[in-house]
Amino acid sequence: MSRNEEIAGLLEEFADLLEAQDVEYKPRAYRRAAENIRGSPADVEGLAMDGEAAVKDVEGVGDAIASKVVEYVETGEIEELEELRAELPVDMGALTSVEGVGPKTVGTLYYELGVETLEDLETAARAGEIQEVKGFGPKTEQNILDNIAFARQAHDRELLGEARPYGDRVRDYLADVPAAEEVELAGSIRRWRPTIGDVDVLVGTNDAEAVIDAFTDWPQADTIIEAGTSKASLRADGFQVDLRVVVPEEFGAALQYFTGSKDHNVTLRNRAIDRDLKVNEYGVFDVSEVDADDDQRAGERIAGETEEGMYDAVGLPWIPPEMREDRGEIDAAAAGDLPALVEEDDVRGDLHTHTEWSDGQNTIREMAAGAVERGYDYLAVTDHATGPGMVGGVGLSDAELSDQIDEVRAVDEDVEIDLLAGVEANIGADGSVSVGDDVLEALDVVVASPHVSLDGDGTDRLVTAIEHPEVDVIGHPTGRLLNQRSGIDVDVQRVAEAAADHGVALEINSDPRRLDLDGGAVKVALEAGATIAVDTDAHQPGTLSYVRYGVHTARRGWAAADDVLNASETAELRDFLDS
Repeated sequence: MSRNEEIAGLLEEFADLLEAQDVEYKPRAYRRAAENIRGSPADVEGLAMDGEAAVKDVEGVGDAIASKVVEYVETGEIEELEELRAELPVDMGALTSVEGVGPKTVGTLYYELGVETLEDLETAARAGEIQEVKGFGPKTEQNILDNIAFARQAHDRELLGEARPYGDRVRDYLADVPAAEEVELAGSIRRWRPTIGDVDVLVGTNDAEAVIDAFTDWPQADTIIEAGTSKASLRADGFQVDLRVVVPEEFGAALQYFTGSKDHNVTLRNRAIDRDLKVNEYGVFDVSEVDADDDQRAGERIAGETEEGMYDAVGLPWIPPEMREDRGEIDAAAAGDLPALVEEDDVRGDLHTHTEWSDGQNTIREMAAGAVERGYDYLAVTDHATGPGMVGGVGLSDAELSDQIDEVRAVDEDVEIDLLAGVEANIGADGSVSVGDDVLEALDVVVASPHVSLDGDGTDRLVTAIEHPEVDVIGHPTGRLLNQRSGIDVDVQRVAEAAADHGVALEINSDPRRLDLDGGAVKVALEAGATIAVDTDAHQPGTLSYVRYGVHTARRGWAAADDVLNASETAELRDFLDS
């Protein structure tokens, strides 16, 4: 399992600490290298084992960064990063999760006020000390205070896209342990929630000691928190990983129980009670002949070895983990109305990607090659247009968009995929779209997304954009960034009804920092008749793989392949876009 995400995270921390110390140029280089490593199809750990020259094959990685990657793979740390951490002993992740607080602000507040943690930040703000620092003021101080509560809550949970690779890695590691008969992830990470607390892993075994010993010997472990006879916990690169071991005949029961959610399990347990059954982490038991008893295994055990058997014992088909949020899935299962959920292989293309024409890392041809490698039928090039929220001159003018259409058409003739010329236009605070109508008419795909004024109610704004005759997809509809900002408030029902009426798809942005729309909103949107697009917002070929997170988010919203626009064949897609 690739360690690209882990290595990229370290380089991003490096960039933040350098920026906090007001170092110029280097932070940008580290962030670019981190982004390219995260999206690289190559296993960068494997490249590092071959030496610095191999690591430099990753675009944007020069001598200095390559040497640090090799140093980390070989020694488990980067000496210069440790020195930076010592010089600036701040909880960078927590502090920068406060909206409006970036690395430079963190550096300033540390050197001026000694702020190291969220608690320090709140204390300084409440004491009125921040507004006294040069470059700050009462408004900035109040904004920090207003956003600390959200940041504190967000900091307690990790992004799915950062935690899932660790979960996959520890699962694969334990699957190779001879004593482990069955291994699965559990908890919120198995339900693919957008953020998770801990990484939960379950093992079925008749030799618990051997499995726990192997777990605590995992090379990636930084700290062993506890190690008992049936469970253990460790910390790896900031993530807590919790292991529970059970005997094989109770593995299915434990997997169902520890996957959750709590509310789903309560409803399932109540269904069992109505049938004189008892459901718990040890199995399903017939308790019709049993008096009240505290013994969890009392009664005749009728299921527990497999998860499918657990549901079958109470008269239900197996329910996919993503659906287990007590949003009607048990009633739907009982009625035989569970949808056949969309699978990653159903996705035939991506309708929201970027190239070097705006803020992407690669050419149109290179992005097309990445889509071909994934087996896609089509790809839309949707670089940013100029307009609100586009800083640094990355957005394209109408004239530049017209030039790009010509290039997309030229590349389309040479590649084994249908290339669609598109744009990601900006939705203004009034719902206006930041591209001229004549250019919009010439494009195949128009994605319109909110990028500014991301507070308050945005329902009318999105509905106005939906009503524009050339808009095809509403991109990341709330504009949220997980653990950073909550985005605009949206009446999903109203927006979805408008989208259904006007033939506009609502996007699940698969970037794990967004996952916007979320699963609950997707379910509401589908019930209102809207179509969903599962896009990646990829800025390089490697991040086309983010589609896995979008697909599982769609599954959390009960989406079938027929509900997903880009699970359509090319002709059907074009009919939708042209309608």
